[in-house]
Amino acid sequence: MKIFIICSKRFYPLIPPIQKELEKLGHKLTFPNTYPKTDIEDSFRSLGEKERAEWKATMLRKSVDSVSKNDAVLVLNFDKDDYKNYIGGATFLEMYDAFRLNKKIFLYNQIPEGILKDEIGGFCPIIINGDLSQIK
Repeated sequence: MKIFIICSKRFYPLIPPIQKELEKLGHKLTFPNTYPKTDIEDSFRSLGEKERAEWKATMLRKSVDSVSKNDAVLVLNFDKDDYKNYIGGATFLEMYDAFRLNKKIFLYNQIPEGILKDEIGGFCPIIINGDLSQIK
């Protein structure tokens, strides 16, 4: 299966062991747009608001392309600060794109509590609770 990994940039350091296991299982992977760089957005932020907004728009468009070229998305939703199973705005939008394009959506952990819980549930994700062998 071709899988687009999506997550907060804070979780990029957690990707390599997941990548290794998924590739061992025979999957082909696409990584987040800025992976493995976690600070690239900061360089655009320093150029100014307009430049950062244009860069962000480019990244969102690129994500749609990545979703469309894969069979599924794997959402790496780990704890971030005080948020359990965190899913940020860009990841939520990528999940929505996957939903619209009838792609499978796998959640590494349970759906987080919060204002988007019902919408995320409406995407009918497959919750794997950290068991990558469930991705089929």
